[in-house]
Amino acid sequence: MNLLPLTFLFPLVGFLLLSFSRGKWSENLSALVGVGSVGLAALSAFWAIWSFHSNPPEGGAYSLVLWQWMSVGDFKANFTLYLDGLSVTMLGVVTGVGFLIHLFASWYMRGETGYSRFFAYTNLFIASMLFLVLGDNLLFMYFGWEGVGLCSYLLIGFYYSHVPNGNAALKAFIVTRVGDVFFAIGMFILFQHLGTLNIQELLVLAPQHFAKGDLWINVATLMLLGGAVGKSAQLPLQTWLADAMAGPTPVSALIHAATMVTAGVYLIARCHGLFELAPNVLELVGVIGAVTLVLAGFAALVQTDIKRILAYSTMSQIGYMFLALGVGAWGGAIFHLMTHAFFKALLFLASGAVIVACHHEQNIFKMGGLWKKLPLAYASFVVGGAALSALPFLTAGFYSKDEILWEAFASGHPNLLIAGLVGAFMTSLYTFRLIFIAFHGEAKTEAHAGHGISHWLPLGVLIVLSTFIGALITPPLAGVLPESAGHAGGEAKHSLEIASGAIAIAGILLAGLLFLGKRRFVTAVAQSAPGRFFGTWWLHAWGFDWLYDKLFVKPYLLICRLLAADPIDKTLVLVPLTARGGHKLLSLTENGRLRWYAASLVGGAALLLGALLLA
Repeated sequence: MNLLPLTFLFPLVGFLLLSFSRGKWSENLSALVGVGSVGLAALSAFWAIWSFHSNPPEGGAYSLVLWQWMSVGDFKANFTLYLDGLSVTMLGVVTGVGFLIHLFASWYMRGETGYSRFFAYTNLFIASMLFLVLGDNLLFMYFGWEGVGLCSYLLIGFYYSHVPNGNAALKAFIVTRVGDVFFAIGMFILFQHLGTLNIQELLVLAPQHFAKGDLWINVATLMLLGGAVGKSAQLPLQTWLADAMAGPTPVSALIHAATMVTAGVYLIARCHGLFELAPNVLELVGVIGAVTLVLAGFAALVQTDIKRILAYSTMSQIGYMFLALGVGAWGGAIFHLMTHAFFKALLFLASGAVIVACHHEQNIFKMGGLWKKLPLAYASFVVGGAALSALPFLTAGFYSKDEILWEAFASGHPNLLIAGLVGAFMTSLYTFRLIFIAFHGEAKTEAHAGHGISHWLPLGVLIVLSTFIGALITPPLAGVLPESAGHAGGEAKHSLEIASGAIAIAGILLAGLLFLGKRRFVTAVAQSAPGRFFGTWWLHAWGFDWLYDKLFVKPYLLICRLLAADPIDKTLVLVPLTARGGHKLLSLTENGRLRWYAASLVGGAALLLGALLLA
C-alpha cells in the first residue's frame, strides 16, 4: 500500500519531463515518457488494489497522510490519500482505461504538431483525476477537481490556431467554473456548520448536527449538486460537452467519456450521507438525470458528426447514473460508471480510427460501406454499440443499466423508470443509426485501416471488457455505500430485464428498418415541415445555447458597453485631466524671458500682499 503515491507521482514526473522538453524530443521518446508514466501508474494502482483485496485494511479503508497542506486556527487540511472500495473502483478505471487511451493516442497523434505537449497535458490530467478520487477531504478533492478542469481547457483547445476550438475550450472552462463556484459555496457552508471538510467526519457529524430536510443541509447539498451537474454535463449546465469534441479524439475518450465527466457522480456517491439527509435534493438528482438522458437521446438522433453523437450519448448515460443516485441505487450508479468507461472509451477510440482512416472526415453521411475496409473499427462499434444499447446478456451495459432500471422500480419511482425505458429505446435507435449509416450502404470515401500494437491492443482489450466479461468485475462497495431498495431482486426484476431487453432489441430493429437501404421514409419525414422543425430543434440541442445567449451573454455584453461609458469612470478621469492641464498651463510660464519672470515676481508679491491685507 506504500506504493499508492506512485500512482500520481509517475504522471506528475511525466508531465514535468515533457513540459521542460519544450517539444524538442522525438515522437518516440515523448510517447515513451507519456504512455510509460501512465503505464507505471496503472501497475502501481493494480498493486495497491491487489494489496487492498488480499489484505483488507482494518475498518475497510486505508489512509496515508502525505503532508499537511495548511493550518489556519482550528482548520487543518492535509494531503491525505484515502482508499476504500469506492476509490479502489475509480483508481482502476482512471489508470487502467487511461493507460489504454494513452497507448492509442501514441498512434493517433503521430505527425501532429505539439505531440509532446499533448502527453504533458494528459499526464497532468491523470494526476489531477487521481487527486480527485483519492482525496480524503473536500478541499483536496477540489484541488484535483480544478486540475482536471484546467486540463480539460488545455486539451479541448489543443488545436488552438483554429478559433472555434479556442471558443469551445473557453465555453467548457466557463460553464464548468459556474458549477465549481457552487461546489465551493457548498464547502463553505459545510465547514461553517460542521467545522471540518474531511469527508468521513462530515458523514458522521452531519446526522448529529442536521435534522433530515434541514434548510442548511438542503442548501449545502444543492451547491454540491451544482458542482456535479457542471462537471458531469447535466441539465442545466450540459451545453459545453458537445462542443468539447473539438479536441483530439483520444481527449474525448479520456476526459469526456471515461473519467472527468463522471466526477460529479463520484462526488454525490462519496457524499451520500449528506444527500440522504436532504431527500428533496436527492429526488432532484434523479429528476435531473432522467430529463437529461431523454433530451440528450433526442439530440443524438439527428446529429451528423460521429463524435457529437457519442458526446450526447455520454450525456445520456451519465443521466442514468444521476437517476440511479436519485433513487438510492448508489452501487448501481458506480457499476454503470465502470462499464460505461469501458464501452464509451471503446466507441470513442474506434471513432478516432474511423476519422483517421477517412482522412479526418467526421460526417457519417459521407462515410458508408466501411465494415469491409475497417473490420476492427466495425467490430469495436458493434460491440461498443451493443453495450451502449444494453443488448441482453452479452454486453456489460445490459447488467449495469438494468440494475438502475430495477432500482428505479423497486424504490417506487415509476416516472423515472419510464424515462429510463424511453432512454433505452432512444439509445438503441441512435447508436445503430450511426453504425448502419457509417459502416453499411454505399461507400462514399476511401478508407485505410490502421495498424500497429498501439492501434489494435487498446481496442481489443476494451472489446473484451465491453462484453459480459467486463460485468464480472464487481466494484467492492459493500460497507462503503448503503444498500439499495432493490438489492434482493426477484421475479419482478427478471420480468423488467426481459422488457428492457426487448425494448433495446426493438430500437435496433427499427434502426435497421429506417437506416439500412435507401432511407426513403426517413428522408421524407426529415423534409416535412414538422421534421424540419424538430430536426433543427434537436440538432441544436433543444436551443439551450440560444437561450443562454439571450439570458446571459447578451445582457453581459450590454453591461460591458454601458460600463465602457461609466459616469463614475469619467469623473475619476477628470483628476488626471486636470493635472495634465495644469501642467501644460504652468509650462507656458517657463519661456526664458527675463521681463516675464520679473513681472511674475511682482504679480506674485502683489497677490501675497493682497491676501495679507484681506486676512
